[in-house]
Amino acid sequence: MSALRPSDDFSNDCASGDFPKHIAIIMDGNGRWAKARGRPRVFGHQAGVKTVRQIVEDAAKMGVKCLTLYSFSTENWSRPKAEITALFGLLRKYVQDDLETLNRRNVRVRILGSRVGLKSDMLALLDKVEETTKHNTDFSLNIAFNYGGRDEILRAARAFAQDVEAGKADVGELCDAKFETYLDSIGLPDPDLVIRTSGEKRISNFLLWQAAYAEFVFTDVLWPDFSKHDLHAAIENFQNRERRYGNLASDQSEEVA
Repeated sequence: MSALRPSDDFSNDCASGDFPKHIAIIMDGNGRWAKARGRPRVFGHQAGVKTVRQIVEDAAKMGVKCLTLYSFSTENWSRPKAEITALFGLLRKYVQDDLETLNRRNVRVRILGSRVGLKSDMLALLDKVEETTKHNTDFSLNIAFNYGGRDEILRAARAFAQDVEAGKADVGELCDAKFETYLDSIGLPDPDLVIRTSGEKRISNFLLWQAAYAEFVFTDVLWPDFSKHDLHAAIENFQNRERRYGNLASDQSEEVA
């Protein structure tokens, strides 16, 4: 199978305006999708995995270079044990079923989040997927698993403090760029666009540092129903915005001048 490349289906439609290099998605609505069909929540999560597989392919074809998916948060441990077990099982199955294909398509997979509390077999699986794909360069797929934005920042702060104590770093050199080398996302560009499905309008402790200047798109579509057309619409929404990073809008700048 050839490497994933932008297709003709959407690249022309998305040619105007800035194109997001990095898209992050809060995949929400699996449970409600299943409930609406009179099925258990795990049925929705299974459908959600199919959507993950399709959106990874569609995003790469559209020209996105980096995709981060919020899979399991540090707060999700409060869910019923059976649901947690099912979620972990689905991640295992996804990696086992898709790792060879992702590697062949030159996709690099990284896992963002804490490894604390994970069993040895899961740790081995996460290490395997990262090691197998670490030299791939066409597309970056990042799975936020056992992840929380606050937890990530605290872990980074502790790591920096430990380096200071060990004489490996100096407090005076701490700046944004230095601190980012302690984050899970080291080496990744900040997300340009964050999408949340299901109609909820909050970020739920996701990429708190990295998404400081991201554009947000909230859609009522439940994650299992999210399609390439919804992704395309979110990108078009993004392209119709002016990203100012704290500066004045272009028309206001002309007035000041």
